Amino acid sequence: MIKIIDKKDCCGCGACVQKCPKQCISFQEDNEGFLYPIVNETICIDCKLCEKVCPIINKLKPQELPKTLIALKHIDEKIRKTSSSGGAFTAIASKIIKNGGVVFGAQFNHNWKVIHSYTETIAGLDAFRGSKYVQSEIGNSYKEVELFLKSDRIVLFTGTPCQVSGLYNFLQKKYDNLYTLDFVCHGVPSPGVFRWYLQEELNRSANLNNKNTIPIPPIRSIPKEEIKLPKGIKIQNIYFRDKINGWKKYNFSLHLTKSLENGEKESLIFSNNTLKNPYLYGFISDIYLRPSCFKCPTKSLTSSSDFTIGDFWGQEFYFPEFDNDTGVSAVIPNTPKAKDFINGLDNVLLLQKPFNIFLKYNPSIAQSATITTAKKIIQKKFWHNIGKYPFAKNLKRSTHLSILERIFIKINNK
Repeated sequence: MIKIIDKKDCCGCGACVQKCPKQCISFQEDNEGFLYPIVNETICIDCKLCEKVCPIINKLKPQELPKTLIALKHIDEKIRKTSSSGGAFTAIASKIIKNGGVVFGAQFNHNWKVIHSYTETIAGLDAFRGSKYVQSEIGNSYKEVELFLKSDRIVLFTGTPCQVSGLYNFLQKKYDNLYTLDFVCHGVPSPGVFRWYLQEELNRSANLNNKNTIPIPPIRSIPKEEIKLPKGIKIQNIYFRDKINGWKKYNFSLHLTKSLENGEKESLIFSNNTLKNPYLYGFISDIYLRPSCFKCPTKSLTSSSDFTIGDFWGQEFYFPEFDNDTGVSAVIPNTPKAKDFINGLDNVLLLQKPFNIFLKYNPSIAQSATITTAKKIIQKKFWHNIGKYPFAKNLKRSTHLSILERIFIKINNK
């Protein structure tokens, strides 16, 4: 049976939970806000199916990286502006829908939790478009994919490389009507930490200019409950990659409405770039990534996905005429059927480019997040400070290194 002793040995893909024939495995959130499987041993029959589907127990060998890949740009600028990069997902997913298929992806639910779901319409793709820098809750998506496949529907499953690997392990057979798409993954941050950050921002918004009400007190640890909207506050949208200042200088943006005392509604937009937004800064600094991300089992195209997509960073140095700072996607068709599929896409501009150009600016396709002495100190301080400070203050204090800490880091990095 699945028994997690070291947290780095679970990527949270959910394959074990969905595969268990006795439904004796469930996810439970730990004190860092990540989900881990818990087994009810009283009803477990020790069939070991959970172990057979685990991507970490059953690691595949890294694939040989390709010599070329495709630079893709959707011709619809509105789609590019609402996409993470050049609109590759929308182009691929739209073709699946037009052929009567089903598309799975990550979206916000009514409580602004990132979950996996599916759509059968072009309009439904809007919810999946754009990055969500939070580990999604997979739910029963693998079971739903299997039901659609067995009913002869074409299915596109999109997710992190470990989620794609988990799906293949869950299915335990190949389906010609299944297409999978993963992306160049830096790592997945804690859903609990994002919930903490978002609740703090919502409360701060509610406290703004409210002179006649008692202010909402700060939250000093990861809230156990779902997001609670303060009175009069509504979330209109959350953008992790808002291109208001262009693709290369994207912002995190939170769009809210606030009901005023006179009955009118005020629009509030909080937007700042990666280095100034505390949540994004903590994410790119690897402070609250899932432990397994520091030894990812699905790097170097190991997930067996049909397509791998990512941002074609650095394109301005090699083919600047291809973009106007609204985004360029890199697409790696990993299988013969993916190559045929790409060649038949509508509404896109394609260029074949050397893979080494892409790799230079996207090392995460082959390398896991690194854990340095400095990161260990910062991570330890961040988790230790939970209960003492609100999220933003905790992050600021944790990333401020004392002289002694700097000396210790310098000595240990020799």
